[in-house]
Amino acid sequence: MLCVLVSSFAQIDSTRRPAHWKSFIAPVSLMTAGLVTQGAISRDVQRHVRQGFPNFQTQADNYLEFAPSLVSLGLGALGVKGRHAFRDQLVLMVLSQGVANSLSFGLKKVVQYPRPNGEDNLSFPSGHTSVAFTGAAVLSKEYSQQSIWYSIAGYGVATSVAGMRVLNNKHWVADVLFSAGLGIASTEAVYAVYPWIQRNIFKQRKLAVIPFYSGQAYGLAMAAPL
Repeated sequence: MLCVLVSSFAQIDSTRRPAHWKSFIAPVSLMTAGLVTQGAISRDVQRHVRQGFPNFQTQADNYLEFAPSLVSLGLGALGVKGRHAFRDQLVLMVLSQGVANSLSFGLKKVVQYPRPNGEDNLSFPSGHTSVAFTGAAVLSKEYSQQSIWYSIAGYGVATSVAGMRVLNNKHWVADVLFSAGLGIASTEAVYAVYPWIQRNIFKQRKLAVIPFYSGQAYGLAMAAPL
């Protein structure tokens, strides 16, 4: 489903600019690795992790998942020149996180895979990991031309979040591999389709980006007059 979505997004603007299909090789490879390692391989990895770190427990992953996104938007708010203007960066972040988290949440409900700690059946994929890697992908897209260290830092933090999810016994290694690819692929898809969105949806319209909190979920919402 995701591959079809990505392909469609990339082709929408093909008349104006070439689709950079190569940018999807890495995320699709990660997603494939997640599917391949699901089951016996993940259980074997988790067994070794629990033997090596039986008492590991941290809440840091609950906060660090947002770090790449906050750094990216913080740089834009401070006036650091990125690939897009700050307004567009906000829209791109909301769209990228929206796509990644919608797919992640939908798959959790459909797949119903048990967590390694038996807490519930919402293990696959990892929402924390998809949020972190989506933010890291946006940070890289916007600021890697300024310095490669933005990409290294963003993906380094995202990888740490994925590792902590496994060490905390909340996710299998397959979950975080798939989710890393999902976050990056969602971002690449949004960036591919964004020129079309600008021309056909946001042109000559005022756009508002509004923070929200519902008691169970929080994030940014976009509103534009029809």
